[in-house]
Amino acid sequence: MNNKVKNAIHAGTATYAAAENVDYTDFLAQLELAFTAHAPFMEKVESLDKVFDDHADFEELRELFFDLLMINFFAEDVQKLEEDYLDSEEWEAIEEDTIDRGTELLNVFLYLKECADDDIQPSLDDYLKEFLLVEEDEFQDEYRIYEKVIANQILVESDYAEIAKVSKTVTSFEELYELFYPIVAFFFEPKPSAEQLADYASHATNKALEAATYQIIVNYNK
Repeated sequence: MNNKVKNAIHAGTATYAAAENVDYTDFLAQLELAFTAHAPFMEKVESLDKVFDDHADFEELRELFFDLLMINFFAEDVQKLEEDYLDSEEWEAIEEDTIDRGTELLNVFLYLKECADDDIQPSLDDYLKEFLLVEEDEFQDEYRIYEKVIANQILVESDYAEIAKVSKTVTSFEELYELFYPIVAFFFEPKPSAEQLADYASHATNKALEAATYQIIVNYNK
């Protein structure tokens, strides 16, 4: 398993479990087995789903961990496959089968991986304009998804309270529902202290999920 992914899994799981006051020992052990299995990607997806089916307390994390499974595949498994595997019909079929899976967090992971590869510091402006290309006509889906982020970029110069306040305007019908706060918070403070994490959590609407998501991004970026 990729070390960044492992860090994210451990931190996200521990944070969520602490907020919900549930034990995560078996859940984490089964997750690691799913991620490290020597199996085709779709078999890993089945294994991941079984872990969540068997541990209903963690259901809110299912699609976030699908994103982590995907970025782990890109970071680790692809290296063991044919050079043009991501252009193959097999991968095209996998993309079709999983088109409704995951969240916008995958784009964040892909961006952070690119930043690490190029040795540059992540920033919200760079993420929006250079990675998502929201200013380009052919990427208007990305613009639509991130419209509230684009309109509120000044939040990265504010504080958690202000970011949380704007996040409450994102509805459950939008892709960034419950992701706006942790994503923008990360670009505001990518290396939070324990005190900052507590401040962040105090303003969260869904404390367990949003605190876990922030920890996932922060620890993936380490």
